[in-house]
Amino acid sequence: MASLFQRRRNKATQTERVRERKHEGFLRYAGFRWAKISGGLCLLIIMSYALVDVTPRHNGGSWYGYTLGTIGAGLILWLTALGYRKRKMTNDYWSLKAWTSAHVYLGLSLIVIGTWHTGFQLGWNVHTLSWALMMLVILSGLYGVIVYATLPAALSNNRDEMTQMQMLEAIRAFDRQLHSAAQPLTPADTAPVLAALDEDPFAGGIGARLSGRYPNCATAAALRVLAASHSSDAAAREKVVGLLKQKGAALARLRAHLRIRALLEIWLYVHVPLTFALIAALSAHIISVFFYW
Repeated sequence: MASLFQRRRNKATQTERVRERKHEGFLRYAGFRWAKISGGLCLLIIMSYALVDVTPRHNGGSWYGYTLGTIGAGLILWLTALGYRKRKMTNDYWSLKAWTSAHVYLGLSLIVIGTWHTGFQLGWNVHTLSWALMMLVILSGLYGVIVYATLPAALSNNRDEMTQMQMLEAIRAFDRQLHSAAQPLTPADTAPVLAALDEDPFAGGIGARLSGRYPNCATAAALRVLAASHSSDAAAREKVVGLLKQKGAALARLRAHLRIRALLEIWLYVHVPLTFALIAALSAHIISVFFYW
């Protein structure tokens, strides 16, 4: 009996381990395989840089500099292929998760490859521009990794199993109730409620969406006016105030949803253009090197 129990427990443990492997994130893929490869590559470059004697000093035009430059340029071009790879869904050795893990860690290794390629000689030229753009691409990529590691959970918690369409329908439902409840109010109290009914939940621009602040929110303004008013029937006014509070809460949830989505997506509008700018500067860098060579 004890042996049977032990076998069942071992089988359950193995099943749990398989489940954990299936649900591991791209950063932990295959036991941090690509982190180890990237770390080993960086360590090899740092050690070889210290051991190789280049006269008069290390620079991008030495044989060692050309070697690192070739590795870095090839790696940059390979890393840009992730966008194409995302459209090819497979579960083989080079699954999207594996490719993304390699993209992140090998992209970070470019900090060492690119900087050591320059021999720490930077100036106001197209060569340094390529290095600077590379660093900006890496920094924007780091932001993307951070937000994708932290914000999806916040997005899920805020939604509370509601879709964006369901959030909008809840707001419309409060608008219909407000339209009926506001009928007994005086014109002075009705005006801000009508403004709240005409409010576009998506208004405010990219700045408001990223910050989550809507200082011109008509619903909040109507709530302030109705809460301070004494011109309408108290019972009718209290009912409208209660509905405005509920609509305000629904708006807050929708706007939090939009803010998290914007934070998840905005980095691509920086990362992708910077990548194309890097490729252009890198091409100019390589052409100028061979031209003067």
